[in-house]
Amino acid sequence: MIFTKIGVVGAGTMGQGIAEMLAAKGLDVLLVERSPERLEQAWGQIEISLDKQLEKWAITVPEKKLILSKIQKVTDWSRLAECDMVIESVTEDLELKKQVFARLDELCPTEVVLASNTSTLSLTEMAAETNLPERVIGLHFLYPVSKIHLVEIIRAVKTSEETFEKTKRFVEDTIQKRGIQVYESPGFITTRLICMLINEAMHALSERVASAEDIDSAMRIGYDFHYGPLEMADRFGLDAVLAAMERMFREFGELKYRPSFLLKQMVRAGTLGTKTGQGFFRYDKDGDRL
Repeated sequence: MIFTKIGVVGAGTMGQGIAEMLAAKGLDVLLVERSPERLEQAWGQIEISLDKQLEKWAITVPEKKLILSKIQKVTDWSRLAECDMVIESVTEDLELKKQVFARLDELCPTEVVLASNTSTLSLTEMAAETNLPERVIGLHFLYPVSKIHLVEIIRAVKTSEETFEKTKRFVEDTIQKRGIQVYESPGFITTRLICMLINEAMHALSERVASAEDIDSAMRIGYDFHYGPLEMADRFGLDAVLAAMERMFREFGELKYRPSFLLKQMVRAGTLGTKTGQGFFRYDKDGDRL
């Protein structure tokens, strides 16, 4: 199967990144949101991302224009029937995602692959909302999408071999990223391991073992991390990290997944990281460290 047009439902941070990456690979993208206002806001963020690449000579002005021309802003869900694959990237809320999959199942022809970018939720529960759970699969992209050349391909209980093979070819041949096969489990591989590291970094900070800057420097310089665990948490969104930790704690029932009290305090205070300009570190409106 040749993939030419991909639907992306949800134009938040991850949806924007996925849409931009797909367009940069030459695919036509239908970016879907509930309102034109949300789409315009997402469009602005995609332009900022491309302008940053322009400043670094990573792309040219014609390339920027070409990428933007590949993305269509859509509020009419019925147009998703035109796509070869639809990637759901709405808020990490199981009930909301179930509603999205029920609607996609009604709109999309049976050959269309329905994928979710969830980082912790059950794909099997989402698939149960459809008449063809065999075509539902997980595609967990990592942030920042354009720079991380890895995708977790998650099989739900009823995901068919055909759906998996189609999706694997899409990941490895079409968008040229490394795909790893994961069977459904809370947090999969990447979220499960990185959230444990972030949580432990917060414990170390609470215990005054070292400053936030030095904890991050230790992992960034010592272990070649692109970002330290605390800045990583800021960029994921502290509310998203807390939700992931609470979900894994609830599902596994093991104390090692219990979220740090510091994390809870910061979320309650509304210091959520780059999206609010303040987390463990401070950020400007473009998400750059101050």
